[in-house]
Amino acid sequence: MQKYLFKSDSPETTFEIGVSIGSRLKAKDIVCLTGELGAGKTTLIKGIAGGAGVKDRVTSPSFKLINEYTGKVPFYHFDLYRLERVDDIQQIGYEEYFYGNGITVVEWAEKLKELLPAERIEIYLFYTGSNSRELEISSTRALDLKK
Repeated sequence: MQKYLFKSDSPETTFEIGVSIGSRLKAKDIVCLTGELGAGKTTLIKGIAGGAGVKDRVTSPSFKLINEYTGKVPFYHFDLYRLERVDDIQQIGYEEYFYGNGITVVEWAEKLKELLPAERIEIYLFYTGSNSRELEISSTRALDLKK
């Protein structure tokens, strides 16, 4: 298990950390994000998407469960904030996304814990100040991120 710890003092830095992560992702990678509301998950995802070659404007799919984008490979952004029952995600065929040929990023991944594959990248975002965050990253494969 590879572990990385990053400190961010601004949304711009969080975005840049995301770009660094996204540039190292490949098809079939699953990135699971956990953190309090407002911790910077969507900002990080925008950076990850940019690093993965997504040119479209990335928005949080808060009123649906998933947004799909085109990048170097398909890019899937799940936002499970409003998920009430795991059955809801099972009905949309999440397996096709998780085990397909794209990159899948899941906000509020803790709501899906029992369905997440063992091979994944986990990112925890913690508040450390009004604009500062700490990002704790664990990966089952080497990402070669610079600390």
